[in-house]
Amino acid sequence: MMTPDLIAELINRSQANITQINGLIPAITDAANFAAKCLLGGGKILACGNGGSAADASHLVAELVGRLSRERPGMAAITLNSDLAVSTSLANDYSYEKGLVRQVEALGANGDLLVAISTSGRSPNIIAAARAARIKTIKVLSLTGPGQSELSTLSDTYINAPGSSTQLIQEAHGVIIHILCTLIEDIVHPA
Repeated sequence: MMTPDLIAELINRSQANITQINGLIPAITDAANFAAKCLLGGGKILACGNGGSAADASHLVAELVGRLSRERPGMAAITLNSDLAVSTSLANDYSYEKGLVRQVEALGANGDLLVAISTSGRSPNIIAAARAARIKTIKVLSLTGPGQSELSTLSDTYINAPGSSTQLIQEAHGVIIHILCTLIEDIVHPA
C-alpha cells in the first residue's frame, strides 16, 4: 500500500536527481547549438528511442514541429519510431536492430541530426542507427544515462543524464528535452 511517506520519498528522490541537471549546462548548451545549426542550415532532426525513450523522441519532435512556449514556425523533425506499419514491417523484413538503420538510410541526409535516446546507451538498434547516421555524415546527439557508453562514443555531442534507475534517467530526459526545445526555439526563431 502506498503511504504518504513513500510518496514523499519518491518525490524527494526525483527532485534531488533533477537538481543534478545543473551540472549538464555546458552539454545542454552544446546540444542545443548543434540542433539549431542543423535546422538553420536547412537540415532536419531525426529522433529515435525504445519504449519510454521512443516516447521521449516523439515528445521532442512534437515540441519542435508544433511549439513549446510560444507561436513560431514549425521546425523540421521526424520521429523514426512513430509509424507502426513502417517499424513493424522493417523489423519483420530485416530485423529489429536494422529497422531504424533503414529509416536513417532512407530519410536522413548530410546536414541532418539524429537524436538517439537510450537510458543505458547500449540499445543495439539505437547504436546501429547512430552508426548508419555517421556513414551518411549525419551528426549524432545522444541522450543517455550516467557515464560513458557505446552510444555516447558514437555521438558528436551527448548528454549523460543523472539517475540511478531507468525512471529517474527518463525523468531527467524529459526536463532536458524541454530545456533543449526552449533553447532551440530561441536560437532558430528569436522572439
